[in-house]
Amino acid sequence: MSAIKSSFSRRYALAVVGGIAIALATAGISYGQTVRTIKIATSAESKPLAWGALGVEPQGYEPDLLRAINAKLPQYKFEMEGVSDIAQETGLATGKYDIAVGGYYKSPERAKQFFIPENPMGASLMKIYSKKASGIKEMKDLVGKRIVPTTAGGGTYKFIMNWQKENPQYKLDVTASSAGIPYPNRLDEVQNGKFDALVLPSNLGEQTVIDEKKLDIVASEPVFSNNTYMLIHNSDENKVLADDVNKVLKELKDDGTIEKLSQKWFGEGIVKYIK
Repeated sequence: MSAIKSSFSRRYALAVVGGIAIALATAGISYGQTVRTIKIATSAESKPLAWGALGVEPQGYEPDLLRAINAKLPQYKFEMEGVSDIAQETGLATGKYDIAVGGYYKSPERAKQFFIPENPMGASLMKIYSKKASGIKEMKDLVGKRIVPTTAGGGTYKFIMNWQKENPQYKLDVTASSAGIPYPNRLDEVQNGKFDALVLPSNLGEQTVIDEKKLDIVASEPVFSNNTYMLIHNSDENKVLADDVNKVLKELKDDGTIEKLSQKWFGEGIVKYIK
């Protein structure tokens, strides 16, 4: 009798183990395979792109997209942390973080330093913010206008310089400045007349500030769009991570997830602007 019980117990145990193995395989994880934790740095104060300081669960477009990616890659566990822009790239370079997201553009310098998936996370739409009665709708309308200084070496500064080079017949008065003045304060400067216009990517939450402060400011149609990418720490094990994420980003674009999330957080679709 005990031999029968023992045989039954072994068969039961094997059935349980087999069931677990099947469940793991269904989830995309091989039996005995460990789930790798991926440390991710997100923007701390770029609502609605991403926000949430240290100790606060990050929210926004990019965190939601990261959760959608993780749902398709159960072999990883994404752990997000909101940090400053400087801390993001420094932490990524040193390996403190495996991934950094913050509306990053692809550049030759970044491509040499990090893995950058071929498929983008979204698109950054450059817009002009001015008072409703200004009549400013496109870049050429900025001739003779006082433009809010742009961060030296930043994406907006490079865009304006490239536009000026391609359109030499229009002379713009552009001043570079050091970073440090928050964009809500810059919008206030347009509102009070210190400047006529602010040129900035629209995914930083400008419209929320305009609505909450009831500013007499409107945004133009996009005057430029640029893809935004995930940056991944360059290491042997992260090469596989980069390939996995790249594949899923395409799936999420094709199945409408990226468009749905952009409508949720930005109030407009961005897929049509992705190059």
